[in-house]
Amino acid sequence: MKVSEFNYDLPNQLIAQTPVEPRDSSRLMVIDIAAERIEHRHFYNLPEYLKPNDILVINESRVIPARLFGRREGTQAKIEVLLLHPVTDRSWEALVKPGKRCPVGAKICFGPDLSASVAEKTESGGRILEFDWQGDFNAVLEQLGETPLPPYIKAKLEDKERYQTVYANIKGSAAAPTAGLHFTPSLLNSLQEMGVKIVPLVLHVGVDTFRPVKVTDVADHQMHSEYYYLAEEHAAAINKCKQGGGRVIAVGTTVVRTLETLGRSGKILPGSGWTDLFIYPGFEFKIIDGLVTNFHLPQSSLLMLVSAFAGLDLIKRAYQVAIDHEYRFFSFGDAMLLINKEQSNDT
Repeated sequence: MKVSEFNYDLPNQLIAQTPVEPRDSSRLMVIDIAAERIEHRHFYNLPEYLKPNDILVINESRVIPARLFGRREGTQAKIEVLLLHPVTDRSWEALVKPGKRCPVGAKICFGPDLSASVAEKTESGGRILEFDWQGDFNAVLEQLGETPLPPYIKAKLEDKERYQTVYANIKGSAAAPTAGLHFTPSLLNSLQEMGVKIVPLVLHVGVDTFRPVKVTDVADHQMHSEYYYLAEEHAAAINKCKQGGGRVIAVGTTVVRTLETLGRSGKILPGSGWTDLFIYPGFEFKIIDGLVTNFHLPQSSLLMLVSAFAGLDLIKRAYQVAIDHEYRFFSFGDAMLLINKEQSNDT
């Protein structure tokens, strides 16, 4: 399967630059997979499509101020660093621009309280940086770092919390799990009051959010590993839901990758680790029954995952409908719900 099959033309004006208010007023395209029908709703209508014995699985990872700007020691060369994930208690894997100015051994100064040395170059072209700091590292990072918004967002973000989900709790992501940006506390409370169980997990979003698929053949793409964690009690809740005939609704592609990594046997296993699971058409889903997601970039691994779940032809049609109806795309854009509607509350 060719990567070019996942291409589409998107007018620039449909790339959302700012989030809507309130969060749940974003539009929601509901795709009935079995019937191949499309409905146009709003995100606050989500409870109409869920049932009391469903589980909604969310990613409670929190975006850190992972973008740092500094200079190479002894020069005026400006260096930009995007932290991806910690390797040890003092070192991080990172993307460094321009990389040619940062060979192994180079030292980068970010401020009087923070510097880093390039320890090694990674196979993917990144760097392992060993940090030296004064005081508390998280406090220094909060002071010197910036929230790493995706490059297609040009507008200034006035409220940094709008690039966090309302349930963001565990620090570690380089980008937000954006499907969750549409939820409000009141919407979550409404779902719980109707009997939908909210279950958290963690997957810290890394480099593949920013990296396009550059190979010609889909099967040749290699995903970057990302850290996940699922507690034993939450794994048990998901397994109980499946056994009782309930549905597991994933909020975002990060949740899908985590659940399908932990559930290849058909049963969810708790724990932590690293996943490089790449999901594209032909993949056999074992765990999820529905998906809340945003509209993704052309030729991205996220679009391939969504196409694997709902079918490439249906997703292509849905994206064209979204363009025709001027939906807002990407991180601050609108959402879609992929589900079999005949199983929902209005039957």
